[in-house]
Amino acid sequence: MDLRSELLKSIWYAFTALDVEKSGKVSKSQLKVLSHNLCTVLCIPHDPAALEEHFRDDDDGPVSSQGYMPYLNKYILDKVVEGVFVKENVDELCWTLTAKKNYKPAGGSILSHKDAFRLWCLFIFLSEDKYPLVMIPDEVEYLLKKLCMAMSVELNGVELEDFISQGSVQQNGFTVWAFLEMMNTGRLTRGIAKESISMAIEEVYREIVGDVLKEGYLWKKGQLRRNWTERWFTLKPNALDYYTSEDRKDRKGSITLDSNCCVEVLPDRDGKRCMFCLKTISKTFELSASDTKQRQEWTSAIQTAIRLHAEGKTSLHKDLKQKRREQREFRERRREAKEQELQHLRNLQEERERKMAELELLKEAQRQAQILLQQEEERRRKQHEELQQALEEQLREAEEARACMQAEMALKEAEAERQQRRIKELEELQQRLEEALHQEVKARQDEEAFRYTQTRLLAEEEEKIKALMSLQEEQEECIQRAQREKQEMKQEMETKSRALEEAQRQLEEVRANRHRVDQDVVAAQRKLRQASTNVKHWNVQMNRLMHPIGPGGRREGGLKPQHALLLNHKASWVIPHWVSCVFWRCKSVTSQFTVTFFSSEFFSLILWCPAVVLPLSHCPNSKQAFKCSIISHRRGFRTSTLDTLSM
Repeated sequence: MDLRSELLKSIWYAFTALDVEKSGKVSKSQLKVLSHNLCTVLCIPHDPAALEEHFRDDDDGPVSSQGYMPYLNKYILDKVVEGVFVKENVDELCWTLTAKKNYKPAGGSILSHKDAFRLWCLFIFLSEDKYPLVMIPDEVEYLLKKLCMAMSVELNGVELEDFISQGSVQQNGFTVWAFLEMMNTGRLTRGIAKESISMAIEEVYREIVGDVLKEGYLWKKGQLRRNWTERWFTLKPNALDYYTSEDRKDRKGSITLDSNCCVEVLPDRDGKRCMFCLKTISKTFELSASDTKQRQEWTSAIQTAIRLHAEGKTSLHKDLKQKRREQREFRERRREAKEQELQHLRNLQEERERKMAELELLKEAQRQAQILLQQEEERRRKQHEELQQALEEQLREAEEARACMQAEMALKEAEAERQQRRIKELEELQQRLEEALHQEVKARQDEEAFRYTQTRLLAEEEEKIKALMSLQEEQEECIQRAQREKQEMKQEMETKSRALEEAQRQLEEVRANRHRVDQDVVAAQRKLRQASTNVKHWNVQMNRLMHPIGPGGRREGGLKPQHALLLNHKASWVIPHWVSCVFWRCKSVTSQFTVTFFSSEFFSLILWCPAVVLPLSHCPNSKQAFKCSIISHRRGFRTSTLDTLSM
């Protein structure tokens, strides 16, 4: 069993202890703490941030053992270096987790917590490499024998067999909790003190789990001062350590063992007896035991350690466990082979007995067959005699029947001739009947043809009648349609007559309107001629006004000083385009008036006074003909329209 398998067994108990609901899954937060503690006790460098990231809470839920194994193998077990960490610390961590859940001893338990932990470690070491972990009864017996040997007592085999027979064995072995419960009951250790049990458990634990082949006090000769000192020696497969005392707190040195080392027995000298030496490549260590038995045990143990190192093995008890397993497998194979052989012998015996029974049955059947054969021969002989008598009787009857048959044959031949003549007559009658039948069939066919022709003619006549009826219906429909069209045409003619009358009436109205329009046109022409006359008159007046008037001047037929006639007229023939501005002034006692023409496009009347310039009228629209305003300075600003003419 390698180091990885040992660690996996302990970690399996820790994982199952965290599975509170026994569903086979553990929450990620608990696995994160477990992984951190494992990295700590195994002295594996790890990144806490990466650990937090890997076991981050998400929606995947808890993790099963199969889901945790890839991380455990990749990030923890693959980085384990043997010799860097203390295996006991890993076991203590896993035991602490699993004991809280599963180990609940009664009040009067024999084992202490430390003893239970050591037994748990021994159980893991000796258990099978199958999950869930169990220890087979042979290994339990081996462990109990080691404990009893350490306590110098005999194992109570009756109690062990009774415990096994009570059903405490599950899945072909003991569970660790059943084993601890059995040890706590004290049925196998009655009359032994708890201290002795604890010491025995510690001794067996150090021997099996700690790989201690032997330990005890020996006298050692110094290398420099050459004096003898008593030391506590602990022998392991790879080294022989020695301490000041058996508490192993102060280690004085260590002797490394390899294949080049050897052990020799030395004669007694210097007052020391039971001496032996351990030779290495560089040094030779002289040792002395308390007696010859102890010397023999020490030399054998050291030779065993050297042999294990030479064979490349690291643990004696692992090798012994493997040998016990091989022996069990060999015994199991031998037992299975023996059972198969016994089964084969039983099968052969059964086959032999079956064949003997079949042989007896065959003999009995042969005897019965002989009896039946004799009876059958007797019966056949009697049947033959009876058959012979019956045949002779039948032969006589046959002769008589033959004579009768010959007479009957003669009668039959005469009857046959009569029958032949009768047959010929019947054949002739049949021919005549066939001819008559043929004629009748032909007559019926002619009759059928005539009936078919008559039916066809009737059908054609009926179709013609139907066609005639349809033509008559179409003619009636045409007559009705012609009548309807005639009525529609008559109504249409009446409508058109009314429309024509209406059109004539409208034409008269149009003519009357045209006459009125002609009269209006004549009136308009008359007004136009009158307007032309007025325009000429006003042109003459405008020509008069075009001449500038000096201050104080007066013109006959012109405007009086008290009044001013203002024309607002946009006409090129009134004011020439080349005139830029014309001023007309009229002075009076109280005010001054000014008439201004701008570029012959429009003109405005502006009242000028010492403080105000006020426009009185403005005509920007060229289509407005003219306005005539009379302004009186006596009555204020008042305007009145004299006449308006649209141009």
